[in-house]
This record gives sequence, structure tokens and C-alpha cells, in this order.
Amino acid sequence: MDAKRIYILNGHPATNSLNRTLAEAYANAARDAGHDVRLTHLCDLDFDPDYGFGGFEKHKPLEAALEQVLQDLSWSEHLVLTTPLWWGGFPAKLKGLIDRAFLPGRTFDTRTTNWLGMPQPLLTGRTGRIIMTSDTPGWFMRWIYRNAALRQLQDQILGFVGIKPTRVSFFAGASHPKSGHVEKWISEVRKFGLTAA
Repeated sequence: MDAKRIYILNGHPATNSLNRTLAEAYANAARDAGHDVRLTHLCDLDFDPDYGFGGFEKHKPLEAALEQVLQDLSWSEHLVLTTPLWWGGFPAKLKGLIDRAFLPGRTFDTRTTNWLGMPQPLLTGRTGRIIMTSDTPGWFMRWIYRNAALRQLQDQILGFVGIKPTRVSFFAGASHPKSGHVEKWISEVRKFGLTAA
């Protein structure tokens, strides 16, 4: 298998978290398999998460941390995003990163549209993996919430800018995991890292 350029973004805002553990497990396994890996922890990034405007006519200059995220995305062939599910969505700082950095001309092009009028994605040729932790049971997420948060990340954000297919790993019972579950999740994530899946 050819080595891949993998960018891992741990989207948990806390310094220590299960998401960090999973992101680092993926990174270590991918490096062991010979892949080129860059790993970013959201908690280490210093930027204003408030976009501050109602449209794209003007926007704040990007902080160095956000420029680096965009450079790492451009460099990558495969994106891995870890995030908790909080109140049916993902953490405010992670949403702020997306609001601030996923801009026209950087991740999509509003000047070129398809037959549906959708902007041209600028991050095509990349695949993705979402690793989401939650206390919501998997069956409840699927049948009651209809995977809304996952669909937002998978289709309305990553797919919109061209990162697809994006596979999903959903680990439920994260706050109070049953005995052996964390070890099982780490093992599963390591397998993904070894194969850049």
C-alpha cells in the first residue's frame, strides 16, 4: 500500500479527552504503517471563533493557526476529524474554525457552479474519516435524530468542499464507557490508521 498524507484534526476543545486519545492512536498507527501524518489539537489553536459578518463580502484576516489548518488540508490526501457530540452538534470552537477558515476561494469557489447552482469544491481528491464520540446510543442517533450531526459534517461541510467519501465511526457511551469499550475503540481506530481508512 502506498503511503498517504494524512491530516488529523482533534476537534475536542479540552486538553485531555477521549477524542485526543483516539486521534493520537490513529496517528501513531498511521506513522507505524509509513504514512506521513500531521496532527492538530483544537485546544492548541489560538483564533477568534466568531466570524462576525453576515456574508462573504468581507471577513476577518485569518490568524496563523487557521492558515496552518488550511495549509495542512491542502497538503493532505486523507482527513481524519475527531469530535464529541454536544447538544446535537459539535463544539463551538470547532464550528468556529469551520466558519472562519472554510471560505470562498480557499475551500470552495462561488464563481464556478454546477448545474444545480452549487459552488465548485476546491478540496476534491481527498477522502475523510469522522470519529465521533457521544453519550447518545447509536440506534437513537440513527432512528430518532436521523444522524443529523453526522450528515452535517459528512455532506454539508466536508462533502461540500470536496472531501469524499467520508466514512464514519460513532462511539456511544463515551462519558461512562463500559469495561473494555475504550480499548476496543482504540483498537478499531488503530486499524483505520494502519490502512489510512
